[in-house]
Amino acid sequence: MNILIKNGTLVLKDKEIKADLLAENGKIAKIAEKISLPASSADCVVIDAKGKHIVAGIIDMHVHLREPGYEGKEDIASGCRAAVAGGVTQVCCMPNTNPVCDNAVVVSYIKTRAQEVDLCKVMPIGAITRGQNGEGLADIGKMKAAGAVAISDDGKSVSNSYIMRLAMEYANDFNLKCLCHCEDINLVNGGVVNEGYNSTLCGLKGSPRAAEDIMIARDISLAESLNIPVHICHVSTYSGVEIIKSAKQRGVKVTAETCPHYFILTDDIITGYDTNTKVNPPVREARDKAAIIEGLKDGTIDCIVTDHAPHSLKDKQVEYNLAAFGISGIETSFALSYTYLVKSGQMTLPQLMQKMSAAPADVLGLEGGEIAEGAVADLAVVDLSKKYVIDGNKFISKGKNTPFNGYEVYGTVEYTIVGGKIKYKA
Repeated sequence: MNILIKNGTLVLKDKEIKADLLAENGKIAKIAEKISLPASSADCVVIDAKGKHIVAGIIDMHVHLREPGYEGKEDIASGCRAAVAGGVTQVCCMPNTNPVCDNAVVVSYIKTRAQEVDLCKVMPIGAITRGQNGEGLADIGKMKAAGAVAISDDGKSVSNSYIMRLAMEYANDFNLKCLCHCEDINLVNGGVVNEGYNSTLCGLKGSPRAAEDIMIARDISLAESLNIPVHICHVSTYSGVEIIKSAKQRGVKVTAETCPHYFILTDDIITGYDTNTKVNPPVREARDKAAIIEGLKDGTIDCIVTDHAPHSLKDKQVEYNLAAFGISGIETSFALSYTYLVKSGQMTLPQLMQKMSAAPADVLGLEGGEIAEGAVADLAVVDLSKKYVIDGNKFISKGKNTPFNGYEVYGTVEYTIVGGKIKYKA
């Protein structure tokens, strides 16, 4: 399939231009003001993108696809369908499956299933420790050979600092990064929401910022002493932003990510006891939200991801303390980010796509994330003028758990193109 996209606005690294784009054999073959149909036009699909923008396909480097083991919550097929509906062309899936993705066999299974589904690209993330038990290291080298692009015990921190040091050193030997879920579980001590005024008001046990910050500082300290890169997952605290900013100023090789719920919401949302607001780390206060936005703007936070965590209704329709942590977010990440960061004037569209596409590709060394001649044709055509109201019941994902029900957002995905092939059309 060859694709000619005409009359649209291309979102490049640092600017927007009105131009046509021709994709041939999976690559961007030509960008020009006007491109005529190629001689082999019978094999060429023409998309009229007048009034629309063409962006690099989103790379969501923090996703839970749940397969193998938890297919009732999500599976690779449903997760990939949801991804392309959200303009996502590449997902990196976390290892907390059943069995845990801690060996080459599970990595290969995920890669094979993704090829069978044939929608977006799926890049497995292997576990740091066997069974995510925080003790013995997983088969890092064998997982890399099978296709793992990073390692993480996401959902858990590696509490043993010596084990974490070994993991960083060993992973670095294979040119892999540790993606760190930063949480001192002893300090959390059963907390389910941010510790503060609203947790007290609601009678819900709070989790303090320090539980996140201590582990951010620990992992950065290890990276600094070893001179090894490290990546900090789903930053939620103002103090965590400051720790990362200071480390970057010292030259530490640290990158970081956050999610839309941390720069849009505050813990005021918990007062209704809606379990769709229960996420780990928890949504925090206005000071944290402001710091996350500032961190995105000044480069402290490199990437916007979703931490897409789909759950079945039975996981959420219980008492708040018993409900599962997580938000289903892969279908709404672009619209939410565009509405609350670009439309609000906090950043430009090229800057947003840097956070959602180019930076994740750079952090993990992945193909994609840019619009340029010769680059892979992973693209999304979006209509920024079109608004809609989020309704989790209409999600393609099996997970309908979102705190954004009823939110009015701008930016619909009209087409998603992966490797030069149309994988989604609105």
